[in-house]
Amino acid sequence: MAEQASAMARIAIGALEDKKAADIKVIDISEVSVLADYFIIANGTNRSQIQALADGVEEALGKAGYPPREVEGYNTAHWVLLDFGDVIVHIFDEKDRLMYDLERIWRDGKEIDPGTLQ
Repeated sequence: MAEQASAMARIAIGALEDKKAADIKVIDISEVSVLADYFIIANGTNRSQIQALADGVEEALGKAGYPPREVEGYNTAHWVLLDFGDVIVHIFDEKDRLMYDLERIWRDGKEIDPGTLQ
């Protein structure tokens, strides 16, 4: 299961990077929560880019056989949440990312460099 979650996270990160997401963070929450293994947090610069980032992640993971269980916030695109089970992707605008500060809330998780995710 952990290998599948890592593979899903790598696909999501690649999709975010392809669409020029800013400040991508990966938090391993597997030891502190049953919600998921990884939170991936990124932000975009405007509504169109945030929606394009969400579309890119959904398409890439969908092609790999991982459709989302839930997508929230797409229409307003201030905070889009894509729940893939083992991986939850959060895409913010800059203002909402600062306000909600998930990195602080989930500080008990382990932050992982996206480039070194195995």
